[in-house]
Amino acid sequence: MIYTFTEEHSMIQQAARDFAKTELLPGVIERDEKAIAPLAQIKSMQEMGFMGMMCDPKYGGDGMDTLSYVLAMEEISKVEPAASVVMSVQNSLVNWGIEHYASEEIKQKYLFPMASGEKIGAFALSEPEAGSDATMQRTTAVDMGDYYLLNGTKNWITNAAEADYFIVIAQTNASKGHKGINALIVEKGYEGFALGPAENKMGMRASHTHSLMFTDVKVPKKNRIGKDGFGFKFSMLCLNGGRIGIAAQAVGIAQGALDLATQYSKERKSFGKYLYKHQGIAFKLAQMEADTEAARLLVHKAAWLKDAGKDYSKAGAIAKLMAADNAMRVTTEAVQIHGGYGYVKEYHVERMMRDAKLTQIYEGTSEIQKIVIARALIKG
Repeated sequence: MIYTFTEEHSMIQQAARDFAKTELLPGVIERDEKAIAPLAQIKSMQEMGFMGMMCDPKYGGDGMDTLSYVLAMEEISKVEPAASVVMSVQNSLVNWGIEHYASEEIKQKYLFPMASGEKIGAFALSEPEAGSDATMQRTTAVDMGDYYLLNGTKNWITNAAEADYFIVIAQTNASKGHKGINALIVEKGYEGFALGPAENKMGMRASHTHSLMFTDVKVPKKNRIGKDGFGFKFSMLCLNGGRIGIAAQAVGIAQGALDLATQYSKERKSFGKYLYKHQGIAFKLAQMEADTEAARLLVHKAAWLKDAGKDYSKAGAIAKLMAADNAMRVTTEAVQIHGGYGYVKEYHVERMMRDAKLTQIYEGTSEIQKIVIARALIKG
């Protein structure tokens, strides 16, 4: 694997870094504590092109590569992962899936306004009884001729309160199992579509997560993505790329916590010397740096494979597994280095530790990543 950062890559990275420091950092603690979505900041992200980074310019996007995307994801995640997850869902799941597998009519109607920064999208796969086992869809989409009649419940849906369009995965023909599942685009205003209350979460609190309820929702058949029965495969293909985005988020969280811990170690003294001069702390910081750099390189490898048109499924799973587990370790160590101060909100690292946990769970748990990796390994 050979890749280099171009001048454009560096510019995107710096733009995301500056945005995170100037627009996301102010108020980030209050937004987390009170579960306030960063709506103004998300609007700025839309205006800056962060919500349609990898889409073709003919659909309103920026036409950037995956490496550009993960660089921006990391910088924003250093400060507020609750903002970067909005960006991840839109870019990795919604926009990418529509651009690669939907009809031209769908692309013009739904992709263009999302890629150009006018609208927000959400991806609805999980259900109360269908989390890691996504084949167990209970939401149904009954074929009524020129439309589907949608009924059921989705949960843990990121962007649900802010989204205008939803990709909903539903069972049309249960006798065909996962081959009877479809992916449909549902608009917020469709009759019979309602949001449940926001979840009161441990972390990522400023990212609003809701259940979706569908009661006899009529979805035009032209809103189906791909051929009949393509929905399950479609969702798995989308999640392959989504893992890269969440892996980049995990790297950002780890790097943000490491930066804070390093700075604190140079400001706080114990036993007459700065913390970093104690070997116990210095070795912690060294391990945190080494592990985060290793995770970052795994993410960059997965991004490079995707941009090169090569199979990136296993690489994406490895990147997410390692980056997420590392983010949990690094943030925990960052709290430890801060001591009692690490346990209070104004030092940020306790929030980062809570946020890091979710990277081991959503868009495929760490256990699911191991299944993906093992299957690829055995297949050869």
